[in-house]
Amino acid sequence: MNLIFTCGGTAGHINPALAVANLMRERDPGCKILFIGATGHMEEKLVPQAGYELKCLPGSGLSRRLNAAGLKQNVRAVKCVLDAVKECKRLFREFKPDVIIGTGGYASFPALYAGSSMHIPVCVHESNAVPGVTTKLAARLADRVLVCFEESRAMYPDPAKVEVVGMPVRREFLYGDRAAARKELGIGDEPVVLSAFGSLGAKRMNETMAELFRMEKEDGYPFRHIHATGSFGWEWMPGLVKEKGVDLQETEKIQMTEYFYNMPTLMAAADVIIGRAGASTCNEIAVTGTPCILIPSPNVTDNHQEKNGRVLADRGGAVLILEKDCTAALLYDTIKELLGDPARRDGMRKALQGMVIPNSAVQICQALEELAKA
Repeated sequence: MNLIFTCGGTAGHINPALAVANLMRERDPGCKILFIGATGHMEEKLVPQAGYELKCLPGSGLSRRLNAAGLKQNVRAVKCVLDAVKECKRLFREFKPDVIIGTGGYASFPALYAGSSMHIPVCVHESNAVPGVTTKLAARLADRVLVCFEESRAMYPDPAKVEVVGMPVRREFLYGDRAAARKELGIGDEPVVLSAFGSLGAKRMNETMAELFRMEKEDGYPFRHIHATGSFGWEWMPGLVKEKGVDLQETEKIQMTEYFYNMPTLMAAADVIIGRAGASTCNEIAVTGTPCILIPSPNVTDNHQEKNGRVLADRGGAVLILEKDCTAALLYDTIKELLGDPARRDGMRKALQGMVIPNSAVQICQALEELAKA
């Protein structure tokens, strides 16, 4: 089978595609796989690192600004799409794909449109609870639409072609073991709180974390707190924490790092995780069953993080706090409430794991194989 993945922009769009591609290679070692993305984005690093061929096309997102600059950007975006569609058709004539699957990002639309116009089976996987603009457009062209949550089915014009398959995640998240993870990290039975707000870090939330550290010190460090600042926060947050009177060299109860490179292990070990509500984060939290406090980013298209977070919160798996309402005091009280209520955390864990489709990648592969046969 010849298979094309088209995605880009964020890891939340790229990683599910890589997970499915890896499994497809296991199922069909002779499968030929090609990725199509946009120039200047994360796929240029992640896809080649995973060992797949990548073709990048110029791309530009649409602007919602009703001014001259916004109009100029939209004209450029339309031209990029038209040029990309033309190039995709040329690539398809050479590669002869049996199926094309898009996993999100505006970079995916030209390939999906080109494939549909050439009568190649087209499939869309949406990782967010609510479809974005690109997915809404692509879903009208697609032969099959794959979603993560049952709540998402009604948001598409043709629910009959919508299938709930969940979100592919790395196998390490699926098989995490709390005792083994804590042993690996050198942590005993003490409560552990994990926090992170993206690879770049969110300035306001990192400032809130610094104030939270101060409160933890004043309270005698009642739990171990492991925090990732992100690349931007790493430049200035250590200084702010020191200004707050917290000397990280004097305590093991607060650990601060730039990135989490071992997230599956950390999630397995944690009692509570605090973070954003991107699609990947929500699904990784659900798979590990880690009770969570979600603080959605207010700076995303269509406010999709809040909508993702509400799906988890409405099912009892998360506490949702909007960033505008989030203070260190509120966060500290919420953490202490959760740590002090094991029965509630157990209920959250069960609610989260009840949302999970463990064989998500298998179901997506099966859908692609069925489309190829058709």
